[in-house]
Amino acid sequence: MIFGKTKMELQVGIFVFIGLVILVTFVLSIGSFKTWTSGYKVNFIFNFVNGVKVGAPVRFSGVDAGEVKKINFIPPSGQDKKEKIEVVCWLKRDINIPKDSTVWVNTLGLLGEKYIEIMPGSAYDKPLATDESIEGVDPIPMHEIFRIGKGVVDTINDAITKIKNKEGTLGKLLFDDQLYYDLDDLVIDLRNNPWKVFWKGKEVPLPPRKK
Repeated sequence: MIFGKTKMELQVGIFVFIGLVILVTFVLSIGSFKTWTSGYKVNFIFNFVNGVKVGAPVRFSGVDAGEVKKINFIPPSGQDKKEKIEVVCWLKRDINIPKDSTVWVNTLGLLGEKYIEIMPGSAYDKPLATDESIEGVDPIPMHEIFRIGKGVVDTINDAITKIKNKEGTLGKLLFDDQLYYDLDDLVIDLRNNPWKVFWKGKEVPLPPRKK
C-alpha cells in the first residue's frame, strides 16, 4: 500500500516537472523569439536618444523591422570630447540598410513610445553589414523646443509692442491719423479726377482737408 502511494507521488512529480520544463521553455521562446530567428545586429551612434529603451521597435521605411537589443555608452576618445551612445539593434535578415540611410529617434504620437526610424538611402550596393555602425540624427531635447518657442513668443510680443507704440511701417499705418487722412484725400482726389493717374505733368496740390 505504501509502495503504491510512493509510485503515484513519483508519477505526479515527474508530470509536474515536465509541465514546468514546457512552461519555462515556452516563456523563454516568447521572450527571445527574435534571437532564434534569422537576423543580424547593427549599431547606431547618437549623442542623445531621448528615452529610447531596450526592446523599442526599429522601423525601416515605416515598417517594423527589428528591435533595440542593447544600449551602450561610448567614452570620449581622441578629438571627440563628448560621450556617445551606441544603440545595438537586431534586424530581420531580409532588411538591407544602405550606408547612406538616415536614422533618427521618432515618437509614436506627441508623447508616446520612442523608437528608431530608418529612412533608406540610395546606396543599396553598399548595405550595412553585421556589427557595422552609422551615425544617427539626434532628436531635439524638449527644453530646446521650449526655448525656441519662448523666443518666437518674445519676438511676437516685441513686434506687437512696437506696433502699439506707432513704430515701424505697420505701426504708423494703423495708428498714424495723418497718414490715414493723406490716403483718404488721395483716394477722393483720384475718384473725382481719375485722369490724374495718367497725368505726368506738374502736380496739382490737394486742397486742405477740413478736420
